[in-house]
Amino acid sequence: MGKRILSCAEALSEALHEEMERDDSIFIIGEDITAHDGIFGQFKGLYKRFPDRVIDTPISETCIIGAGLGAALTGMRPLVDMHFADFVTTAMDEIANQTAKIRYMSGGQVSIPMVIWAPDGGGLRAAAHHSQCLESWFVHLPGIKVVIPSEPADVKGLIKSALRDDDPVIFFQHKRLFSEKGPVPEGEYLIPLGKADIKRKGSDITIITYSRMTYLCLEAAKALKDEGIDVEIIDLRTLKPLDFELISESISHTYHALIVHEACLTGGFGAEIAALIGEKLFDYLDAPVRRLASKDVPIPFSPVMEDYVIPQVKDIIDAVKETLRG
Repeated sequence: MGKRILSCAEALSEALHEEMERDDSIFIIGEDITAHDGIFGQFKGLYKRFPDRVIDTPISETCIIGAGLGAALTGMRPLVDMHFADFVTTAMDEIANQTAKIRYMSGGQVSIPMVIWAPDGGGLRAAAHHSQCLESWFVHLPGIKVVIPSEPADVKGLIKSALRDDDPVIFFQHKRLFSEKGPVPEGEYLIPLGKADIKRKGSDITIITYSRMTYLCLEAAKALKDEGIDVEIIDLRTLKPLDFELISESISHTYHALIVHEACLTGGFGAEIAALIGEKLFDYLDAPVRRLASKDVPIPFSPVMEDYVIPQVKDIIDAVKETLRG
């Protein structure tokens, strides 16, 4: 299988072209996607290729999610573009009380094969309304799967699996990663939901992370290597279902665990991972599990303040050293 260097946006566009060619029940619905190819260029060329299956909507997230839900109930496979993940807040009734529950409430008589595409994260100096990481809301919600890749190949492999899944999937993609480039396999390439990936092998400590923090953790690991500290990095890729087996395998030989995510600390997904490690892997630990996350404040507009709130490479380096000191 050949590979090319593509951005995350290009990997998504390629995957959607392939899937929409394969399955004519797949369509895209959202704001400003026909004229501008999506706010990050992630839908490039799709409207020209599939003009009847790329549909602009009014600015109403309630309407967009509701339309996607209704279409999924009839057997279609919609990809619903939220523009920014922050805007799911206006459609939470449709997501939490309808989309996530209908399969259960119908006794399995109907399924909801819908993907909610939700660009999230800060670092763009876009302030509090356009910079949030809300993944833990949906991990807490039974009936919906949560995908959150970092690199372009994972974007392609996971969006294909999400589109073929018969349950609703919310697919987060960090806003700062759409231009991130990497090798992407050509043609048919799927990654099963619920399979994490070791992005770097190491022996001294396991960092468990996802999304943009994966890149910062890799940068921190490179600096720590020069100081004689060997870091293993797990990119979860899917939060629900969670690949706890890979986490267990890693901690069973590093004996230390640091969890890093951009969402704020309190109630973040790192707390769930830490609890699982404490319950199931306590005897392997040589030190308490440590969490590093954004501070519990709305994301500031000021660049200096935003960088203070969101974890940076130096913060990761310091957290690794503190974890190893025990």
